[in-house]
Amino acid sequence: MGTTYQRVLLKLSGEALMGDLGYGIDPTIVQAIAQEVSEVVATGVQVAIVVGGGNIFRGVKASAKGMDRATADYVGMIATVMNAITLQDALEQKGVPTRVQTAIAMQEVAEPYIRRRAIRHLEKGRVVVFGAGSGNPFFTTDTAAALRAAEIDANVIFKATKVDGVYDSDPKVNPEAKRFTSLTFSHVLNQDLRVMDSTAIAMCWENNIPIIVFDLFERGNIQRVVAGETIGTFVGGSCEVC
Repeated sequence: MGTTYQRVLLKLSGEALMGDLGYGIDPTIVQAIAQEVSEVVATGVQVAIVVGGGNIFRGVKASAKGMDRATADYVGMIATVMNAITLQDALEQKGVPTRVQTAIAMQEVAEPYIRRRAIRHLEKGRVVVFGAGSGNPFFTTDTAAALRAAEIDANVIFKATKVDGVYDSDPKVNPEAKRFTSLTFSHVLNQDLRVMDSTAIAMCWENNIPIIVFDLFERGNIQRVVAGETIGTFVGGSCEVC
């Protein structure tokens, strides 16, 4: 299978790792993701991953219930590191050398985030999992993904979700909802389509990093999207509805 991209950043939500559980990490889901990533790495594509922490702790929710927002966000960042280390273990069980780099220093369990070192790992065929978001409160892991993608000069961001693309309305509520195959950054922002938060979209737009939104749970989708197959929604190209 040919590949369209040389270096990609895969954005995984914490909720994706939860599967059908109400909380925590579903080992079956993590193993399935690790298997797919290992198959992509075997084709020679360089893979970086940013993972969220919403399966363990959501700073925004805690803040809404009275917790200090910055403190809540720091707890959320630590939750992402738990997910990152879990992914590292699953990937290394598949024979994929993996490094976790965190934006908050935790030298006993992970490397600190150093841009040049991250790029060197990727060039050597290692997967790099970025934990602790951007290291700053008030920024989402979507924004962290856009930031890291720009820093490592990734060709594309793969936003792996529980739905198969971006719709004009919620497909679970509206059976007539239409899925877009291609959107411009400006349309996503103007229509508030919630692909990623507006800060992340603006950063991708400014740095010309396309985003592909697709269904993580369809077996083989990560490989398909790396190979350039048209699946999900491509953000950053032409706009079929503008």
